[in-house]
Amino acid sequence: MTHTAMTRTAMTHKDQLSDAQRRVLGAIDEQETVQTLVDLIRTPSITGVDAESDLQHRLAAELTQLGLDVDLWKLDLETLAADPDYPGTEAPRSEGWGVVGVLVGDHGQDTPALVLQGHVDVVPTGELSMWAGGDPFSGEIRGGAVFGRGACDMKAGVAANLAVLRALVRSGVELQRPFALHSVISEEDGGLGAFATMRRGHAGEVCVITEPTSGRVVVANAGALTFEIRVPGQAAHGSARLAGHSAFEAFLPIHTALRDLERERNLDPDPLFAGNPLPYGLSIGRISCGDWSSSVPDLLVAEGRYGVRIGEDVAAARAQLEHTVASACAADPWLRDHPAMVAWTGGQFAPGEIDRSDPFIEEVVSTADLVTGHRPPLGAAPYGSDLRLYAGVGGIPTLHYGPGDVAMAHAPREQVSIAELLKTTRVLAALAAGRVAG
Repeated sequence: MTHTAMTRTAMTHKDQLSDAQRRVLGAIDEQETVQTLVDLIRTPSITGVDAESDLQHRLAAELTQLGLDVDLWKLDLETLAADPDYPGTEAPRSEGWGVVGVLVGDHGQDTPALVLQGHVDVVPTGELSMWAGGDPFSGEIRGGAVFGRGACDMKAGVAANLAVLRALVRSGVELQRPFALHSVISEEDGGLGAFATMRRGHAGEVCVITEPTSGRVVVANAGALTFEIRVPGQAAHGSARLAGHSAFEAFLPIHTALRDLERERNLDPDPLFAGNPLPYGLSIGRISCGDWSSSVPDLLVAEGRYGVRIGEDVAAARAQLEHTVASACAADPWLRDHPAMVAWTGGQFAPGEIDRSDPFIEEVVSTADLVTGHRPPLGAAPYGSDLRLYAGVGGIPTLHYGPGDVAMAHAPREQVSIAELLKTTRVLAALAAGRVAG
């Protein structure tokens, strides 16, 4: 398509926007949106630390100032942990807070027509020397992008949600139906915040979680289960290695079997994963082994994450990994008599998806087309997220659409394009105006 044709298409689409959509789009403050992202990054809200709760209180204060009905509540960690559907956690946590703000419509309806959701927690920084400038929480702007831990996962999404809310309020459009913004904690280690929000009874007709999607509309995501494998050895002096049996060496055939399992589980992925060579990854993320350099180690503990296929029962997925480990042990002379033990620890993300015939998918796609002149492709995400809690526990049709590329997440190069942040914000603003203001 030529530049002239592209311009003509964009103008035509702009003419198709409703008056409410045009007013809300005109009320977006782009500079404020970027600065909001910078400020969010500068709050080091690593999952489980005090800054996570501090940020929730700050967001609740702004929602209150904007005139929303705000529910700010302290999570009952003990009660949630006893719930049979508890999603698990990995980070130590002494407290947690939930935040929901509802912009009430003028016609007395209770259920929000649209929920925008984002999580405020981020993963740890890793080795600080790997970060340019040495500060993961600088929020530095460079080359048209904002850098820092959480830039794309997912404080850009939170900034976009806030920008949409501010634009709805400042535009002065009359709301026919309510709009809700959900801010949650603990997504990175299991989804406790989203689970608590659903258990509190907050609802919506539909929901967009603004996780990074690289311009796609993500309608399904894989699950991810945290596991631990304990492999026994037999201690001996390092100079008499043959008198013992190294737990590290005992783990090697198990690791080979896990690689074979990963290969098997990725042979026929969902077509939505087109172009992704490994949608259901199985990764060993942490290993501890032995307690003295000149001793043969008598225990290895391997912790990792295990991808669950879309539509797969979590119990069946667990059983397959357990069977793989047991089979590797049965085939090994040492492990046959000293089998490794598998435990399911930390976050337990089931897969999630929206019904692919749900009209909300086309509504998001067509709104993006109106605003950008381009219909975004559908896709699936290889990572676990809060989608399965909103769609499953909450029964809310939910999808992902947000700024950033997940390949940048959890890494010292984490960044988000400012242009993508603003483009996505505009699409979300038009979607919100179309649903709540007509």
